[in-house]
Amino acid sequence: MIKILMKQIGQYKRDTILTPVFTGLEVLLEILIPFITAKIIDEGIEAGNMTRVYQYGLLMLVMAALSLVCGYLAGAFAARASSGFACNLRDSMYESIQTYSFSNIDKFSTAGLVTRMTTDVTNLQNAFQMIIRIAVRSPLMLIVSMVMCLVINVRLSLIFVAAILVLGCILFFIMTRTTKIFDQVFSKYDDLNASVQENVTAIRVVKAFVREDYENEKFTRAAQNLYRLFVKAEKILTYNNPAMMLVVYGCILALSWFGARFVTAGSLTTGELTSMFSYVMSILMSLMMLSMIFVMVTMSGASARRIVQVLTEKPDLANPAKPVTEIPDGRIDFNHVSFSYKSAQTDLTQERKYALQDIDLHIRSGETIGIIGGTGCGKSSLVNLVSRLYDVDQGSVCVGGRNVKEYDMETLRNQVAVVLQKNVLFSGTILENLRWGNENATEEECREACIQACADEFVSQFPDGYNTYIEQGGTNVSGGQKQRLCIARALLKKPKVLILDDSTSAVDTATDASIRAAFAKSIPGTTKLIIAQRISSVEGADRILVLDEGRISGFGTHEELLETNEIYRDIYETQMNAGGDFDHQTAERRA
Repeated sequence: MIKILMKQIGQYKRDTILTPVFTGLEVLLEILIPFITAKIIDEGIEAGNMTRVYQYGLLMLVMAALSLVCGYLAGAFAARASSGFACNLRDSMYESIQTYSFSNIDKFSTAGLVTRMTTDVTNLQNAFQMIIRIAVRSPLMLIVSMVMCLVINVRLSLIFVAAILVLGCILFFIMTRTTKIFDQVFSKYDDLNASVQENVTAIRVVKAFVREDYENEKFTRAAQNLYRLFVKAEKILTYNNPAMMLVVYGCILALSWFGARFVTAGSLTTGELTSMFSYVMSILMSLMMLSMIFVMVTMSGASARRIVQVLTEKPDLANPAKPVTEIPDGRIDFNHVSFSYKSAQTDLTQERKYALQDIDLHIRSGETIGIIGGTGCGKSSLVNLVSRLYDVDQGSVCVGGRNVKEYDMETLRNQVAVVLQKNVLFSGTILENLRWGNENATEEECREACIQACADEFVSQFPDGYNTYIEQGGTNVSGGQKQRLCIARALLKKPKVLILDDSTSAVDTATDASIRAAFAKSIPGTTKLIIAQRISSVEGADRILVLDEGRISGFGTHEELLETNEIYRDIYETQMNAGGDFDHQTAERRA
């Protein structure tokens, strides 16, 4: 884990190295000041030699000034190193997430990833800054102070050895008790963030159903869980300060008692006793800082493990060694394909549950294929395999005559454009959103794509036209307008295959027909897969695929299916008679 995290230091290695260097110089200069103080007392004040007082006093001022400069530089370099480390961590995590397949993303909740990139990284940033500065300063201060105490008086120094042993036992007790609690704390942070994210995203639904009180209670429960765990951890951590004070005052009393006896006996000078008091405070402050480091490391250890999970997660999908970078045409072949989601295979003792089973389907380039079926029959699963968002369990999916696993994934997904029912618009202008399809598209090309998608008619009515700003999530446009802009965005890719996954469900039938007519005229060579619930959206397709429980129930023209396929005929009659819901009719037929 440490090795993985240290790789994120990157270009901030220089700052990371210089921080402990200047910290070490700062400590050495500070440690010598009490030694000079003892000289001033013994060789200057008690000897009545003011020249020595001035000489040592000037030396002390120079050393104090240099110590301040070194401390400032150490702090500046530590700030740069820790901030840069956190920046690199977030970048690496984000880049890792971008490489994930859908199955990888399914392992982490959105709220969990947000917590890792915010709270967890901040914890690690603070711990890193403390480690490269305080974790260098405190042990060095402790060691050098102990050496100076031993040089002055060995027997008095044994007081500090006893103090270190007592405090070490207390710190070990604290760490072992709090580590497990902090592991739980950050999982509760995920729950808290999930509650906030879900509520804010669906705030319109919450208000429409007057569920504010329920959501407040849910958030309060998540916050209370976090509160209880923190209180439990803090109760244990509160032992830290009393233990430190006990050791500090115990050392001062012991040093005063035994030091006075040694001075009286003549085995210790007044100056040396004074410097011993300075060193005891340095030693005890070092121990206190070390205890703080232990607490921070305990907290950040849980965060580090969660971050490393993201960094080490291997994408389930990868490019082949020599990927194909050109797709000749839009032919699509499903060769006896079976597919299941990994979540359905968690229990190996159970029979694998297939979302698609033995799909043997061959589509010519330029064809328009309608796909219809009940909820959960595998329509979206089928089209997700074309752009290789998932890999098949059995059989193969081919585009342009080659297995999709042979293609460079970026090439494949650029040539297989997908428009989802719940597609997303990002904050920015309409033009910026459209150029997700082609970042170099001119405004005229964007306008042409919008004309084909029947979006130009409403975009032109906005006061700012194509420079109209879209709010986050596209909240300032209707569902139908959002879908049409997403279709236009996909058209700008000029794909070999265009997949519409129920992406005209929010537009009226006349607009739906206009969009399909525009496709037939403007992109005749593009293979079009249209998932729909309405017969009117697919009846004009070259062929229609009917799916039922992950299997092909029928495949043919509208007229052929009316004659030969019971499921399709049920859908048609239900919609023509406006008498119910397709899923309900299918359930009745099976019963």
